[in-house]
Amino acid sequence: MNEGIYVFDGHSLHLVEAYDHPIQVADSFLVIEGRVRSLHKHQARFNSSAEKLTDLDLDAFWEEAVKLIPREGYVFPRLELSNENLVLRLREPAEFKPAVALWSTDETDDRTDPTTKGPDLAYGAILRRKANLHGADEAIILNDDGYVVEGALSSLLWWRDDVLYGPDENTRWLPSVTRSDLFDIANQAGYTSGTENVRPEDLIGLELWVVSSLSGIRPVTDWVNLGGLVGPQRHLESFQRRLKLMSSEL
Repeated sequence: MNEGIYVFDGHSLHLVEAYDHPIQVADSFLVIEGRVRSLHKHQARFNSSAEKLTDLDLDAFWEEAVKLIPREGYVFPRLELSNENLVLRLREPAEFKPAVALWSTDETDDRTDPTTKGPDLAYGAILRRKANLHGADEAIILNDDGYVVEGALSSLLWWRDDVLYGPDENTRWLPSVTRSDLFDIANQAGYTSGTENVRPEDLIGLELWVVSSLSGIRPVTDWVNLGGLVGPQRHLESFQRRLKLMSSEL
């Protein structure tokens, strides 16, 4: 695959040897053999944040970026606004486990801009490494009152009977494309979706999912400091299958 870093000049993208500046806005998505899920949602999320910070032609940037994404193999491109430049990074996707163990963070939420993807990616990676030290794969961020916000680099969803839930709309979290897709799938399949404010202990015994654009849905098999067991997976297989069917050609 053609890995590389490309900088937008206002009309086209040019390959550069290196580019290292703090990220203001970012978005990434998995492309498999030229197919991607909900690209329009990723573009809308990126543009809604980036247009507040730049006058560059965002639609032209996306058009040129999509042209450069390989149509073969697995690719995990990231589009960025950083240092007043629009940047495309073509990357191979990182490996991930098919199931996840969680750890609730034991510190205050120090994210600088939770509702924008980009500025807190490095902080999320630090939290995930701390989770690794506790025998877990992902950290769950809690707010000052101890309620669940989201994963360090993912979103958390849970089932109560046949209702799919996520954190409520007052939570300072990143709008998740995959969560949006799964709520759409649930509603189309005749299930109910909703939001609620929960502490970790409220999720004992429930079917839990960690979701992201890279990994799709991953079942939670353990939560090391939950104080109880997580529940069995009852909806996973059908939703993983439906999620894959949402992919379309670039």
